[in-house]
Amino acid sequence: MAQNTGKARTGKTPSATRRLRLGLGIMLSLLLVVGGKLFLVQGLDAGGMAEAALQNRLKPMELPAERGSILDANGTVLASSVIRYNVVVDQTVNTKTESFPRLEQVDGKDTVVKIPRDQGIEELATVLGMKKDDLKEALTGKQRYYIVAKDIRPDVEDRISKLQIPGIVTEGTSKRVYPNGSVAGGIVGFLKDGTTGQAGLEQTQDEVLQGTPGKRLFEIGADGLRIPVGVDQFTPAVNGKDIKLTLNSDLQYFAQQAIQSQANKLSAEWGVIIVSDAKNGNILAMADTNAPDPNDPGKVAAKDRGVRAVTAAYEPGSVEKMITAAALIEEGKSSPLEKFTIPPSYTVDGQTFNDAFVHGTEDRTLAGILGWSMNTGTVMAGQRLSKEQRYGWLKKFGIGEAPEIGLPAEATGILTPSEQWDGRQEYTVLFGQGVSQSTLQTVRAFQTIANDGVMLQPRLIDSYINPDGTEEKVPAKDSRQVVSKDTAKQVRDILESAVTEGQIKEAGIDGYRVGAKTGTSQSPCDDGKSGFCGFTASMVGMAPMDDPRFIVEVVLQRPKGDIYGISNGPTFRSVMSQTLRTYNIQPSTGEPARLPQYAK
Repeated sequence: MAQNTGKARTGKTPSATRRLRLGLGIMLSLLLVVGGKLFLVQGLDAGGMAEAALQNRLKPMELPAERGSILDANGTVLASSVIRYNVVVDQTVNTKTESFPRLEQVDGKDTVVKIPRDQGIEELATVLGMKKDDLKEALTGKQRYYIVAKDIRPDVEDRISKLQIPGIVTEGTSKRVYPNGSVAGGIVGFLKDGTTGQAGLEQTQDEVLQGTPGKRLFEIGADGLRIPVGVDQFTPAVNGKDIKLTLNSDLQYFAQQAIQSQANKLSAEWGVIIVSDAKNGNILAMADTNAPDPNDPGKVAAKDRGVRAVTAAYEPGSVEKMITAAALIEEGKSSPLEKFTIPPSYTVDGQTFNDAFVHGTEDRTLAGILGWSMNTGTVMAGQRLSKEQRYGWLKKFGIGEAPEIGLPAEATGILTPSEQWDGRQEYTVLFGQGVSQSTLQTVRAFQTIANDGVMLQPRLIDSYINPDGTEEKVPAKDSRQVVSKDTAKQVRDILESAVTEGQIKEAGIDGYRVGAKTGTSQSPCDDGKSGFCGFTASMVGMAPMDDPRFIVEVVLQRPKGDIYGISNGPTFRSVMSQTLRTYNIQPSTGEPARLPQYAK
């Protein structure tokens, strides 16, 4: 029998063996990868995964900063904010909770205790001053966001937070209040949606007033419940800065009542009064008719919600003759008592000018030309100035330059370059026509004369007050010498003589020396029509003239009636008298200027 000398069979072909080995190799590789990943996650990156998990459990809540207040010069609050909270519940969390953990002090130690839901509801009802059944109904349901209570004070919110009731959060809100209503309402402004400045200082100073919100961060579990011993971080809000103004709110109220009464009596479209301190440029009152109440600004028309004292530019009329007189004196081209022979009408370069009153040929002084507001004499004297000089002096007195006191939409006015003037405008600018400016620009020009020729830029914002109480004074803008001290004194004598000897006697105040100038100009139509629709009437003056301290200007737009019979004198006198009383200014002691109005 033959022997079998071959190798024993394994039952597998070589190709099958190779596939088996390859499969085992792949499995071992996968196991190595998975094991390495587990090692990396559980060993080397344990902190990273834990941090990611923690971040998923943290619930942030913004804490609003308190908006800064707006105060008058004496600290009277014109605008302030109060922080309030809304209590909000996620009903899906609270409804399914039978009890919840709370960290409490037990025997002097922090201890996590279980609080029944009914107990938590009863405690919350007590804090909120609600009936337990009503609160329970509010907390029960399927709504993820339901407001349980509004306008909760901060101390109450703190008590609610300490209760740690499931599903309950508080959302901070800021409520703006204006305790003085419409007093300086247009200046203060108001907020849009209760958060963002919409008008006035609320708008322009929004970033200063807002502050920086804080944050509260706490940890919740997968069931939506707050973890008593978890993360609880608190970053306090930084409140906004307070803004202290130069305004005197009592004087502001008085001025608003005075201009509203005058506008109502004469059925004017609007009126403005400004009171300024000539020594420092501070605005003490800036009153508009129909002033808005920031608590409810919608009660007045949109056109009345601004500050016309700075936004409305109009032809100033004869108050501009003061600048012409100052330029003539400073340039050495005239003097207060120089004689001018003035005909009933005056023609130059084909342009004829008349006065508001009928007169024959008269010998007048420069003081008398201004004291009786004569266009004829103003053109006769003013033509001694070149066109370039006329333009230059208007520029020097700030015409065409916005005061920039921090309010929206301040007007620069219109001062056309002299090379663009037509044959008539080159003369009308001498008496305030063919040029436009705001009331505050006019007040600034008169302040320059009151302050010995030194122009001070008007100031409305006095300082910023930080949350810690420290005060940051807002520096005054650079002053400039416009005319000499002597020229300013001569112009003041002309203005005072307009009251003592001229046409503006009604501006006089018993016991005080007063200088003043009136202005009347045609008002262009603003409803798309061409031509003029009424007049603008103004009076601006200073007192006491022995040491001028205050400037007051009264302006009425389109009053009804005979414009030459309309006077702002009583209103000027009332507001100036109140200002002198408010600041305890002693009566004048020196003799008033009485420059002759007629030349001998």
